[in-house]
Amino acid sequence: MIPRVDLPADARPDTLAVREGLPRTPWGENSEALFLTSSFVHPDAATAAARFANEEEAFVYSRFGNPTVTMMERRLAALEGTSGCIGTASGMAAILLLVLGLLKAGDHVVCSRSVFGSTIRLLQDFGKFGIETSFVSQTDVAEWRSAMRPSTKLLFAETPSNPLTEVCDIAALAEVAHGSGALLAVDNCFCTPALQRPAALGADLVVHSGTKYLDGQGRVIAGAVCGPSALIESKLVPVMRSAGMSLSPFNAWVVLKGLETLSVRLHAQSDRALALAHWLQAQPAVERVYHPGLESHPQHALAMAQQAGRGGAVVSFVVRGGRAAAFGVIDAMRICSITANLGDTKTTITHPASTSHGRLTEEQRLAAGITQGLIRVAVGLEDLEDLKADLLHGLAAAAA
Repeated sequence: MIPRVDLPADARPDTLAVREGLPRTPWGENSEALFLTSSFVHPDAATAAARFANEEEAFVYSRFGNPTVTMMERRLAALEGTSGCIGTASGMAAILLLVLGLLKAGDHVVCSRSVFGSTIRLLQDFGKFGIETSFVSQTDVAEWRSAMRPSTKLLFAETPSNPLTEVCDIAALAEVAHGSGALLAVDNCFCTPALQRPAALGADLVVHSGTKYLDGQGRVIAGAVCGPSALIESKLVPVMRSAGMSLSPFNAWVVLKGLETLSVRLHAQSDRALALAHWLQAQPAVERVYHPGLESHPQHALAMAQQAGRGGAVVSFVVRGGRAAAFGVIDAMRICSITANLGDTKTTITHPASTSHGRLTEEQRLAAGITQGLIRVAVGLEDLEDLKADLLHGLAAAAA
């Protein structure tokens, strides 16, 4: 049996974010150990046989089990309030693992049409294997309900959505899913458990791109699926053992350490993002601003209820003048990093229609609300006045 850290049963999230994992090794390290090994040695052949047959819990091979990865999995599960978690090589690998582990030919998925572009493409690609996906409104629960079929096995939502920050009602979607015997999976990338815990609202599985806020400094690629340990062990672990979309121990260690500051970072970034959103609303060159913390956001009340009273750190806005004006704003940046990644302590800025959603058709982009004048800003930890000055410089350049 792999031992657990001796923590009080009522330890709170901020404590779990720093302390959950595995017990210290005999060396007594204070910072979690990094186990860079592909395999593990057994005391004898009989023990090795028992461990490979899953008759004895132990680490065997790092493709499907490693102490550092387990520490990260346990810590993230504790924060999400789930009994299990499995780390993956990336956020997209987490979604791939979900589909491979839960679905088969003839099954049906209902998914928001507002999810990340690569998620849409991945689910569409599974059509050639007999898994069909219906894409529906992010916010219209009735549309989700009407899309259900006898063959529907999975509902997939991302809330807030990327990049328009649309918020779906997790509890309502859980009711729709469970009423038809399906599972609800929620991509919690934008909020993380620091702001939102989908499992507490009825979601069965929670998907993460650890590349974003869980790491928090743009250093590694990582992913995870959180949920009931029985479901993960029976459906997802066997696929991981065979397919090997494994999270590397080093990347797991970086995310593990990132989780220690997650709450502090995301709260500070969310506060900056809301202030920036209010400021952007007052700029003449800006046509519309998207941020759940704004009272003008269509799902503001729902977001405040689901997201611990904060709107998250992503702000999107439409600049007047379309693609040319958006490119003008972005090209004038002197502080903000021009990159499609998000969740970094460094503020990033991107043009979704030509980057994160560039592989979609224009029809698909417009259906998801991704116009050519849309700009996404993932707010970091720089001084807010410097960020305003940088964007003002860009808006002025675009208007010139």
